[in-house]
Amino acid sequence: MTNVQTIGILGGGQLGRMLSVAASRLGLKTHIYEPSANPPAGHVADAVTTASYDDAAALQAFAASVDVITFEFENIPTSALDLLESIRPIHPPRGALATSQDRLTEKTFLQCLGLQTAPFADVQNAEDLAKAIAEIGTPAILKTRTMGYDGKGQAQIMSPADADAALADMAGASAILEGFVNFSHEVSVIGARSADGAVSCFDPGENVHVNGILRTTTVPAKLTPSQRTDAVLIAARILNALDYVGVMGLELFVTPQGLIVNEIAPRVHNSGHWTQNGCTIDQFEQHIRAVAGWPLGDGSRHSDVVMENLIGDDMDKLADLAKTNAAIHLYGKSEVKAGRKMGHVNYIKKGA
Repeated sequence: MTNVQTIGILGGGQLGRMLSVAASRLGLKTHIYEPSANPPAGHVADAVTTASYDDAAALQAFAASVDVITFEFENIPTSALDLLESIRPIHPPRGALATSQDRLTEKTFLQCLGLQTAPFADVQNAEDLAKAIAEIGTPAILKTRTMGYDGKGQAQIMSPADADAALADMAGASAILEGFVNFSHEVSVIGARSADGAVSCFDPGENVHVNGILRTTTVPAKLTPSQRTDAVLIAARILNALDYVGVMGLELFVTPQGLIVNEIAPRVHNSGHWTQNGCTIDQFEQHIRAVAGWPLGDGSRHSDVVMENLIGDDMDKLADLAKTNAAIHLYGKSEVKAGRKMGHVNYIKKGA
């Protein structure tokens, strides 16, 4: 197969945890690099380095101890990646990471592929914002170009009168204004590509967000056969354009004018957690296979699934959930906080 035995993972959260579990099933080891102490992934990984991303000695030692490096989140300092890549290969590729780290770069890239996105404009100051609102209209949403997740780093602009407050919310960060999209629902495709160019995509899932945080993903999604095909083809086009290796999450808006790309995530994705109980080979094993140089697995769905995130006080329902046939996946986080993803549950609905 390959000579990869140990996979280095940047980030020690729940995604790193589930990647480590998947790797162990294939007889592979994982080494987590995480600045915070006692990360969830550290409970199941073979090794953990606790150090900051500006600790050159720690980064060098980490890279030397693994065969290939991947990551579970996007906001990794460029300087750290430069050092690591000089020692070991990084998958997915740096270009994919750079594209997803900046919303303006990402939207521009998608449009260059001929894909539909929400209307957008670069915003550096009040003058830019006024011009963007005049061109795009309201309602719209102002987002920081970098960082931000689960609804953070965003401000709605329902009318031009909201512009000053929205800009203040950006705290001086470069921003992008996006026009609202009139969509019926959101779906996501979890796609994978191997180094030899093979592509495999899981069935699209239908997402419901509450307060900017994913609440549920239901598979199969409400899509016509042609929409389902289009969603998978869009994912494949993006994967190939980025010369991608690994698993990617792609969010799409379903509209009467076709599928509009919302965003891409160069990693395993929350909306793909249903694959753990709906497929023989889930998104986490698929990612490990890709970065380790194994052949991609068959991601066919054998069951209909509803994935529900357990957020904050949802953990109070755990005793009742444990009495059901639902598949419970907890992340091992030490403290319950409002808005914090503590785990998820997969409900198997019926045979596909």
